Amino acid sequence: MASGKVLEETYQKWVQYKEACLKMIENEPPPQVGLFCNRTFDRYACWPDTPAGSGVNISCPFYLPWYEKVSHGVVRRQCGTDGLWEKEGSGQVWRDMTQCEEEKEVTSQELWFKHLMVSFRMLYTVGYSLSLFTLIMALIILLSFRKLHCTRNYIHANLFLSFILRAVSVIVKDTMLERHWGREIMKQTDVSEMLSHQAAIGCRIAQVLMQYCVLANHYWFFGEAIYLYSVLIASVFIDNNKYFPYICLGWGTPLLFVVPWVVMKLLKENKECWAVNENLNYWWIIRLPILFASIISFLIFMKILKVILSKLRANNQSGYPDYKLRLAKATLTLIPLFGLHEIIFIFATDEQTTGILRYIKVFSTLFLNSFQGFLVAVLYCYANKEVRTELKRKLHSWRIEAEVVCCGQ
Repeated sequence: MASGKVLEETYQKWVQYKEACLKMIENEPPPQVGLFCNRTFDRYACWPDTPAGSGVNISCPFYLPWYEKVSHGVVRRQCGTDGLWEKEGSGQVWRDMTQCEEEKEVTSQELWFKHLMVSFRMLYTVGYSLSLFTLIMALIILLSFRKLHCTRNYIHANLFLSFILRAVSVIVKDTMLERHWGREIMKQTDVSEMLSHQAAIGCRIAQVLMQYCVLANHYWFFGEAIYLYSVLIASVFIDNNKYFPYICLGWGTPLLFVVPWVVMKLLKENKECWAVNENLNYWWIIRLPILFASIISFLIFMKILKVILSKLRANNQSGYPDYKLRLAKATLTLIPLFGLHEIIFIFATDEQTTGILRYIKVFSTLFLNSFQGFLVAVLYCYANKEVRTELKRKLHSWRIEAEVVCCGQ
C-alpha cells in the first residue's frame, strides 16, 4: 500500500527532525541577557529561544509529505511579555501553521481517489465472494459423483481449488492490511509499533500466501491449456490419464518463484507489509512466470482454435454461419479457462500506466480476476452437459428412493 510507504517515510523523517532538534536544544548556549521563551520541540516544529514580546517564524518541517509544495512557508509562534509562549483559549500553546498545510485542492483529489479505491475494493470483494460460493459448490459436485472422476475433471477441480484459495487469500490479505494500517494512532509509540517488523508479520504472511495462490491459479490455467493441447493435438505428458505431472505444474511450480521472492524481500525490501515494490527487479520474480504462462497459453489457444476451425469446416453441413457461431462459442468458452484476459494488459504494469489508463487497467483487472472464478464454475460445472446429466440422474434416483420410503410407510 502506498499509504503505508508514505507513513513509514514520514515517520523516519520525523525522527530525524526530532533528533536534530533535541541536539540543538542540548548544545546551543542560552541567551546571556533579557527575558525569553525557552527553546522546545512540540512534536511538530523545533522552536529556538525567543525574546519576550516577539514572534518567531520557523520553516515548515521537512518531514511533511507535501514539503516540496510548502518549502517556502513558515510556522509561527508568539512569545509573551512574561517570557512564556502565548496560549489559545483552550490552554494549548498558540501556533500558526496555515502556510504549512496541504492544499485543499490536493486534499479533495486524494479524497476522490480514496473513494474510488474503496469502490474498487467493494467491487472485487463482491466478485471474489460470489466466485468463492459458486466454486465451493462446483468442487463438491465434481468430487461427489464417481462418474465425473476423470483426468479432465480432476484438473478442473484443482483449477477450482486454486480459485478458492486465491479468493480466500485476497480477502484475508485485505483484512490483514486494514488491521495493520487502520488502527488509530493515539501516541508516538503507536506509530513505531505499527511500523515494527513484529506487527507486520501477519500481513507479510498473508501477502506471501496470496502471491503463491495467484501463481498457482495461473499455472492451473496453464495446466488446462496443456491438457487440451495434449488431447487435441499432441501428447505433452506421456500418459494423459495420469494427472500427477499437472499437480507438480500447478502446485509445485509457484514455489520455485515465491521462495526466491520472499528471500529477496527479507534481504532487500523488508518493509511494512511487502505490498509496495520499490525495486521492480524483485517484483519480476513473481511477474515473469505469470507472463510466461499467459503467453504460452495464448499460443496454445491460437493453435487449438485453428484445429477447431479446421474440424468445423470439415464437418460443416449447414452453411458458414453455423460453424462460425460454434467457433465463436468455443473461443468465448476457452478464454476464461486459459486466463487470457491477462494478455490485454500483459506489458502495462501499474508503475508504467498513469492517468485514466491506470484506472481502466485497475478496474478491468480487478473485475475480471474477481468474477473469473464464478464464470469458470458456471461454464465448466453448472452449464456442463455431463455434470447436468449426472445431477438429473442423481435427483431422479433420490426422488424414486423417497417415493419408495413414502409408499413403504
